[in-house]
Amino acid sequence: MKLLFGLLLALSCPSLFAQSGTNEALKQQLIKDWGRAKAYTLEYVNAMPADKYNLRPTDSTRSFAEQMLHFAQSNAGMAFIGTGYKTDGLLPFISPDFGKSLSTQTKDSVSYYITVSYDIMINAIKNLDVEKLMEVISWNMPGGKRTTTRLGWLLKAFEHQTHHRGQCTIYLRLAGVRPPAEKLWD
Repeated sequence: MKLLFGLLLALSCPSLFAQSGTNEALKQQLIKDWGRAKAYTLEYVNAMPADKYNLRPTDSTRSFAEQMLHFAQSNAGMAFIGTGYKTDGLLPFISPDFGKSLSTQTKDSVSYYITVSYDIMINAIKNLDVEKLMEVISWNMPGGKRTTTRLGWLLKAFEHQTHHRGQCTIYLRLAGVRPPAEKLWD
C-alpha cells in the first residue's frame, strides 16, 4: 500500500521528486569538491617549508600562514552561516584575533586549522537538509549585509578558499618551491 501511494505521488508530482534528487546530487558534488579542495590545500601547507610560514611577498600583505588561516576562518564561518551547522570546532575560528598569534602561525598549527576548517565545512554540508539549499540567509559581514541562498554561501566560500589558495602559489614560488599540480579532477 505504501509503495502504491509513493508511486501515485511520484507520478502526480514529478517535479517534487526531481528537485529533491537534484538537490541531493548537488549536495554530494559539494561534498566531493570540498574534499578535493581540502586535499589540495593540504598539499600547499605541506609544500611550504616550516621556516617560511612568515614569508610575505610585500610588507603590506599577509604572511603565508596568515593567508591560510584567513581562509580557514572563512571556511568555518561560512559553513556556519550557510548551513547553520554548530560544532565546538567552530570556537577557535570565532575570535576576531584568530590567526594573529604567532603560536597559530606554525606549520603544524596551520595544518591543524586548515584540516579542521575543511572538516567543519564538509560535515556542515553532509548535515544540511537538501530542501533548504535555496533558503535565503542574510548576514552582516565586513563591508555590509550579505544576502544569498544557503547554496550561495557554500559557493562563495568555495570561491573564497580557491582565491586565497591561488594567491599562495606566489608564496611557494618566492620560497623556491614548486606549487602542487592543479587538482581540478579527482
